[in-house]
Amino acid sequence: MKKVAPIDQRKADHIKINLEQDVRSALTTGLEKYRFVHEALPELDLDRIDTTLSLFGKKLASPTLVSSMTGGTSEAETINMRLAEAAQECGLAMGVGSQRAAIEHPEQAATFQVRRVAPDILLFANIGAVQFNYGYGIDQCRKAVEMIEADALYLHLNPVQEAVQDAGDTNWVGLAKKIEEVCKKLEVPVIAKEVGWGISERTAKILAECGVGAIDVAGAGGTSWSQVEMHRAPDEFTRHLAATFVGWGIPTAESIVGVKRAVPEMRVFASGGIKDGLDIAKCIALGASLGGMAGQFLKAAAISTENVVESMELIKRQIEVTMFATGAGTLDELRAGRLAQI
Repeated sequence: MKKVAPIDQRKADHIKINLEQDVRSALTTGLEKYRFVHEALPELDLDRIDTTLSLFGKKLASPTLVSSMTGGTSEAETINMRLAEAAQECGLAMGVGSQRAAIEHPEQAATFQVRRVAPDILLFANIGAVQFNYGYGIDQCRKAVEMIEADALYLHLNPVQEAVQDAGDTNWVGLAKKIEEVCKKLEVPVIAKEVGWGISERTAKILAECGVGAIDVAGAGGTSWSQVEMHRAPDEFTRHLAATFVGWGIPTAESIVGVKRAVPEMRVFASGGIKDGLDIAKCIALGASLGGMAGQFLKAAAISTENVVESMELIKRQIEVTMFATGAGTLDELRAGRLAQI
C-alpha cells in the first residue's frame, strides 16, 4: 500500500516548488497571437478610463482576480493574509486554495479565513469536484463557503494532476450529476475551474447544463501542475509519468474563445499564464469578465503585502493604458472588436 503524504505536507511542497522551480507548461497561452488595434487619436482622458465592474453583487475596481493558490499551512496563512489585504486595498476579487485540508482538519481553517483583513472583497471558496466521489457532498460545500464567508464556490477540476500524482483521486465517473446537484442546492453561485489545462467546448456545455454561474478556463501556458507533481514525485516511474504532460492542455486564449462559442451567455474567467495587465485586457476583449493571476502574486506575497499592492497597481495601470491606446473608455468598449489576430 502506498504511503500518501499528508495534505498539509503536500501544500507546503506546492508553495516551495512554485517559488523555487521552473514549473511552466511547454505551451504558450496563445495570447501572443493577438494584438490590439492602436488608436493614435483615442479621444479619451487616461485618468477617466473606467475599469470597474460588478460581479455576484460586488463592485470591483479592476477585472483582476487573485487566482486560487494555497492554504492549510502556517506559511500559506501568511501568504493568504497578504494577498487578501492587498485585494481589499485595491478592490479586487480573490480565490483561496483547496479547503479540503481545513474541512478534514478544522484547526487549519484559520489559514483560509481572510475576511478579518478583507471584509469587502469578492471571495471564492474552493474544493475539488472529484471529492464528490470520495465522500463529499453539499454539506462540505456549505462548510467551505461558511468557513471563509465566501460569495461563491469554486469547484476545481484537475484530472491530469490527480492522474499523475502519487495515489491521486482518479475516479471521475458521474461527477456532472453531482455538480448539478450542488449548483441546485448551494446558496451561493458555483464556479467551475480548471487548474491549468483549460476547458473544452464539450466540457463547457456540460458545465452550463449543470448550472454553474461561471467558468474559469485556467488554460495552458502558465504553471503546469504535472510539472509541480514531477518535482515532488516519490519515484522515477511517477516522475517520468508527470513529465510526459508538460505540453498538455488547451491554451488560455483558445479556451476562452471556445467556451464563449459553446455557451455565449456564460461568464468566463480567464487564467493560466497571464503575465500582466495587457494579457488581462486581451482576455477581456476575447469575452472574459476577469483575468486571474497567481504566480506573480505568490512571489510578491512571499515578500510583503506592499509588494502585492504594487503589483496590483501596476497591472491596473497596464489595463488602463491598453484601453486608452485602443480608444476604449470602459470594459464593454474594450470587448467591441478592437483585437486583431496575428
